[in-house]
Amino acid sequence: MIEVRPFDKLGHANHGWLDAKHHFSFANYFDPQRVHWGSLRVWNDDTIAPGTGFGTHPHKDMEIITYVREGAITHQDNLGNRGRTEAGDVQVMSAGTGILHSEHNRERVTARIFQIWIMPNQQGHKPSWGTKAFPKDERSGQFVILASGYEGDDALPIHSDTRVLGATIKKGQKAEYKLGVDRLGYLVPATGSVEIEGKTVETRDGAAISDTGTLTVHALEDAEIVLVDTTI
Repeated sequence: MIEVRPFDKLGHANHGWLDAKHHFSFANYFDPQRVHWGSLRVWNDDTIAPGTGFGTHPHKDMEIITYVREGAITHQDNLGNRGRTEAGDVQVMSAGTGILHSEHNRERVTARIFQIWIMPNQQGHKPSWGTKAFPKDERSGQFVILASGYEGDDALPIHSDTRVLGATIKKGQKAEYKLGVDRLGYLVPATGSVEIEGKTVETRDGAAISDTGTLTVHALEDAEIVLVDTTI
C-alpha cells in the first residue's frame, strides 16, 4: 500500500534564512494523522541560505540523520566533533544522553538537506557523531544502506531497528528492495520522479509504504531517492 504525500501539501515554515517543509508534525506544524511513521519521527526538507544555520542547541534520545542534497553543512558539537558533509553524503548524530551542537551553511551557495529523526530503541547510550561519503555511482540502480541499527551493515551506526538507504536510478530503469509486510517504508525522491505500485511520486513528495513485501521503484526520470525502512 502506498500513500503519496505531495510536496505542496506538506507542513511549511519560512524563517527567511531557513525554508522548511515538514513531512510530519514538527514545531508549529501539527497534523494528528502525521505524527510519525513507525520509528520515523521527523523528515524535514530544509533549504538553508549561505552563511546561516542552526545555532548551538540541545538534543536527547533521538537519532538524527542529515542527507545533504546540495551544497554542504558544517557540524560542531560539545564532544569536540567538527566536520563538513557535502552533497550526496550523510552524517549521523546519535543524541543519546544529551548533546549540544550547531549546523551551519558555511558555503557561498544554498544548502538543501533532508533532516531525518528516528526514535531510538534504547536510552542511556553515549552520544556520538559521524559522517561518511557515499559516491552516487555505487548506488546506481540499487539501494545502498547509509545508516543502520543492524550489525553487519556497512553504514553509519544508529540505535534503532531501522535502515536509511539511498539509490540513483536512470530513467526507464527500476530498483528493488525487500522491505517486508511487517515493516514500514518512507521514500522521498531528492530529484526526479518515480512510480511505485502505479502511483507517481514526484521530486520531494513523500511516499508512505506499508504491507509491501518487495518494493519496486520505476524511474520516470533520472532519480535520486532516499528510503527509510523501519518498524511498525
